[in-house]
Amino acid sequence: MKLTVIGCGYLGATHAACMAELGHDVVGIDIDPRKVERLQAGDVPFFEPGLSDILRRNLDAGRLRFTTDHSIAADHASVHFIGVGTPQEDRGHRADLSHVHAAVDTLVPTLRGQHVLIGKSTVPVGTCEQLSQRISLLSAPGADVELSWSPEFLREGFAVEDTLSPDRLVLGAGRLVDDPQAAPAVSLAGEVVRDIYREVLETGVP
Repeated sequence: MKLTVIGCGYLGATHAACMAELGHDVVGIDIDPRKVERLQAGDVPFFEPGLSDILRRNLDAGRLRFTTDHSIAADHASVHFIGVGTPQEDRGHRADLSHVHAAVDTLVPTLRGQHVLIGKSTVPVGTCEQLSQRISLLSAPGADVELSWSPEFLREGFAVEDTLSPDRLVLGAGRLVDDPQAAPAVSLAGEVVRDIYREVLETGVP
């Protein structure tokens, strides 16, 4: 499957490389040209055991590449992971969602047809509802953009293991409707995530 990962810091770079390791065709996108240059050269800009080998192997295999060009996302894939940073503000009482908003604002207007956005970043309760409303305003006429969330639980030093061999996969999926009495619209995210993680799920991961 063709995927993009928006944000290539610790979370995003690890996720991009591991998704390529599962056999997917992945483009990692970040606004920092120095970070992108290092990753494209096979150089992990942080310490994480085992990640360098996975990164280089998949770059060499042509399943993974990195760019600063956000316009590539819409042309490359219909499934997009959001893995940007959400640093804590006010002594940990509030997450800075500016990077999440920027990722959505940049990506969504370029999408045509049917797309699924899967958030990986750590965000507060209620973020998806806010972002769904934002997506509705930003989407091009006729575009169908579904938002879901699959938060990542990475331990430093075990990020590769936690991504490729997690103890469980968590997914929040569903479409918001204006009428609370209406039946929820069909969600594609569950089907998409099962397809992406098929190899992992076949090992018995719930």
